[in-house]
Amino acid sequence: MSKPSILKGTRDFGPEVMVKRNYIFDTIRSTFERFGFLPIETPAMERIETLTGKYGEEGDQLIFKILNNGDFLSKADQEAIEQGDSKKTSFSISKKALRYDLTVPFARFVVMNQSALSFPFKRYQIQPVWRGDRPGRGRYQEFYQCDVDVVGSDSLINEVELIQIFDEVLSNLSIPNFKIKLNNRKILAGLAEKIGAGDKMTEMCVAIDKLDKIGEEKVKEELQQRGFDTEQIDGLSPVFALPNNTKAALEMMSETLAGNELGEKGLEELRYVLSRCEQLGVAQESLEFDPLLARGLNYYTGAIFEVKVEGASVGSICGGGRYDDLTGIFGLPNVSGVGISFGADRIYDVLEELNLFPASTKETVKLLFVNFGEEEALYCMKLLRELRAKGLRAEIYPSAAKMAKQMKYANDKSIPYVAVVGSREMETGTIAVKNMETGEQSAVERNELLEFLA
Repeated sequence: MSKPSILKGTRDFGPEVMVKRNYIFDTIRSTFERFGFLPIETPAMERIETLTGKYGEEGDQLIFKILNNGDFLSKADQEAIEQGDSKKTSFSISKKALRYDLTVPFARFVVMNQSALSFPFKRYQIQPVWRGDRPGRGRYQEFYQCDVDVVGSDSLINEVELIQIFDEVLSNLSIPNFKIKLNNRKILAGLAEKIGAGDKMTEMCVAIDKLDKIGEEKVKEELQQRGFDTEQIDGLSPVFALPNNTKAALEMMSETLAGNELGEKGLEELRYVLSRCEQLGVAQESLEFDPLLARGLNYYTGAIFEVKVEGASVGSICGGGRYDDLTGIFGLPNVSGVGISFGADRIYDVLEELNLFPASTKETVKLLFVNFGEEEALYCMKLLRELRAKGLRAEIYPSAAKMAKQMKYANDKSIPYVAVVGSREMETGTIAVKNMETGEQSAVERNELLEFLA
């Protein structure tokens, strides 16, 4: 029998890692709920037509398709198979796929449940997604997203609140030097019109979205491959050279887009959001206008966001934006929405890399009762029942093993306190509590145990 293994781009999570992951999820979830968002869940699988055509050409290629049940080849497109057309073949043998993100399934959910929802509808969703990406550091084929979205409102107050959520979550996780990068798809659309490529705005966004990964020259090469002429590419050069300063970059973009109605509208929306964030006390050094931020997903139409952490090797850890008519694809037109997503796995990598997890995440159980035998164990189990009812995480070793073995168990699980209850302690109503870090042992009255541990 071959040695068991898991697929590349996927991971197992042991207890120590899961405690840290739950710390991230709990921090994010509590902020979502304070801002009035309610939870939903959608299936891991969606109809393939629900997902395709929403993420751009490159995104569609990364969707994990699921083979049809039974003899899937009997209904396959034989002509496509003979011609070696893998795209047509895959669609004839696969009618389902694993979700690529949470936003498109959410739009489908809204359309299907519109009569039961109150608009604007605010939801949060914390679930895994799957992408057939090349595995690497910070890049997985199965990973969790933590999303909040508002649909049924085009108010820019939503964008301001979402930026506040970014700021609160990342601050509560004690992540330093994070940058919330902002742009607006209307600015990019205006830019495309200015260089005479208004009909190729999507192609332009796909290319410039790779700037951080492949550099300016490679981006220009890709633009050329996508049909942009030299004059159009040269028209983007001033934008590549914009200063890394929000105020100065906004002024220069205003000059570049002067006279272009769509671009000027995007700048107006961006200024409103930045102004309100400043008035609400969001640290201005954490906000940055990035005119080349494109977010490669096709459905964005307004504000777009991305968050990076300076000093961390992981790329962006959050993203999002406004989509004006994503629900229209499923039959509910003119319902604007905006949302953001936290990449829990990348946030974990940042916290691990920068050693930012609090000490409390190493502690899974607060107290272990030593087991001396049946009579002592029953006494401890009654006490355990009381302590657990009051919220203490505690356990008893399941057998009367040697003391050294029980102490090793406590050390292996990073349990900070061990309770020793023998016949003498049972008679006096006291508990001998050992601090596993200092080695100090204290006699504690039974009714004072919780206060002592606190």
